[in-house]
Amino acid sequence: MAVPVNKSQRIPRWYFGGVASAMAACCTHPLDLLKVHMQTQQGKKSLFFMAKKLFKSDGVLGFYNGLSASVLRQLTYSMTRFAVYDVGRKSRTKDGRNMPFYEKVALAGTAGAMGGFVGTPADLVNVRMQNDVKLAPEQRRGYKNGFDGLYRVFRQEGVAKMFSGATMATSRAVCVTGGIATFLTMPLDVMKTRMMNAPPGTYKSILACAKDIAVNGPMGFFKGFMPAFVRLGPHTVLTFMFLEQIRMNFGDDPPAAAGT
Repeated sequence: MAVPVNKSQRIPRWYFGGVASAMAACCTHPLDLLKVHMQTQQGKKSLFFMAKKLFKSDGVLGFYNGLSASVLRQLTYSMTRFAVYDVGRKSRTKDGRNMPFYEKVALAGTAGAMGGFVGTPADLVNVRMQNDVKLAPEQRRGYKNGFDGLYRVFRQEGVAKMFSGATMATSRAVCVTGGIATFLTMPLDVMKTRMMNAPPGTYKSILACAKDIAVNGPMGFFKGFMPAFVRLGPHTVLTFMFLEQIRMNFGDDPPAAAGT
């Protein structure tokens, strides 16, 4: 007679984290979009002003511009980050070994760096699709979806452009964790967004991008802070809520249960 399986003991698969993050992104995408709009605009305009302007021009659906690219980013960036950390943790804790704190930090940083790099092309397309509505009709890129955007960037601008802003994205991914990280990584996030959204040849280096942002003073490096900060909490909570449900309903049974 089969023994009923305790769902709470089921083991997650390596890709569950990426799926859960993609589901959370569907809920928090409007805040991410407003963050990008604030980061790419010159001058000082409030979050309320940007939201009102977007609603008037594109309605409610305007807040979901670039959603396919946002999901694709989570399925590359977050999936890699969760997978690398999970595989590394299992490797370092086999035979009942406990990981010391410094190993956890090092592994988390490595996983974040790899995820940030792998997710850069989708992040670039995500930024462009979110910002398209702000441009004049003749200047819009008009990507149909995330995959179409990746293909067109590859074909029209080359592989190197697909990884524009990779340094900033990787550095940010290493650092970002918790509310204080939003403040610490905001300058990196602003520069990443600017470099990804800029036409080819706009910035010759990271320093050139930083100088352009600094024209409006040091606060230019913190544009979009409020929507980024407000988004981080719900996104993190929703990710782990979805992850827990996916694990309990679709995870692998423990070895003892699987063998009964």
